[in-house]
Amino acid sequence: MSDTENISIDAAIELLARALKSAGTSEDCSTSVAIALVAAESEGQVGHGFSRLSDYVAQAKSGKVNPKAVPICSNEGPASLIVDAANGFAYPALDLAIPRCIEAAQEFGCATAGIIRSHHCGALSLQVEKIAQAGLVGLMVANSPPAIAPWGASEPVFGTNPIAFAAPRADGSPLVIDLSLSRVARGKVMNAKKTGQQIPLGWALDRNGEPTTDPDAALQGSMIPIGDAKGSALALIVEILAATLSGANQSTEISSFFTAEGKPPGAGQFLMALRPTDVTGFTARIEPLLATITGLEGARLPGTRRIAAIENAKKNGLNVPRHYLDLARELGASAGA
Repeated sequence: MSDTENISIDAAIELLARALKSAGTSEDCSTSVAIALVAAESEGQVGHGFSRLSDYVAQAKSGKVNPKAVPICSNEGPASLIVDAANGFAYPALDLAIPRCIEAAQEFGCATAGIIRSHHCGALSLQVEKIAQAGLVGLMVANSPPAIAPWGASEPVFGTNPIAFAAPRADGSPLVIDLSLSRVARGKVMNAKKTGQQIPLGWALDRNGEPTTDPDAALQGSMIPIGDAKGSALALIVEILAATLSGANQSTEISSFFTAEGKPPGAGQFLMALRPTDVTGFTARIEPLLATITGLEGARLPGTRRIAAIENAKKNGLNVPRHYLDLARELGASAGA
């Protein structure tokens, strides 16, 4: 029997939403979270997809995440927003922040949104793409529990602190760039642990600062930053934008996204939307730049594989590890009991 099972995107969303409701998550929140998890799985970011369901459900049941939280938006200025996720899931807060940020940027040329008292926000690509689809340039950063040590040290201080960027194009999908500041996303290490696999050398160090292939040792140690010292410096920049600026918890104050024990994480996210002075002129200028890149032998645009994965998922459905689907069905059945 295959270890994976195929499921359509719509059926996957329905299945995950039902499982989340089993933990007392509200209808709107369950749908928002399920859409985000399935979208991440669709684009190949499996560490932010089905693998997160059991952790989300456990945290909602324990109260580490408020499953019925309703995010609140306050206007700090005409183009500066603060959204309080109210210790709930991040996705409803993002659903609130992004349309308002887009509206303000279209009026004023630039808008920012800081999200506080938040949680794991999954694949940032999904969020910045919404901004680019509105004809704007989007930037998003987020902090997370400590996972990267400052360069030269061994104790983690920064999260993997991802950065995502998106820009509109004249035709087709926006340019979307999404990267973790560790060499690989920490969610991939957690996924390896859950599926009983080793990780490649070069991903992480154990608590003694030694290279490891054991995901457990990696999760107790630190991730290696991209670009070594440069990646560590970028993580500091993200930390300041995502947390210091808005008042969200610093990475060292954020509790684990993976366990049900402890206080709410209180993580932070920061978004920026920029309106090109002339959208048509902007897209006319970006295309020759991108064409120069794709015209070089061996080069490809960032996000190319992501677009292909999404199209394949829409056409052929998702091949998901069977145990994740079995768990979701089990949880969903208890919700209907």
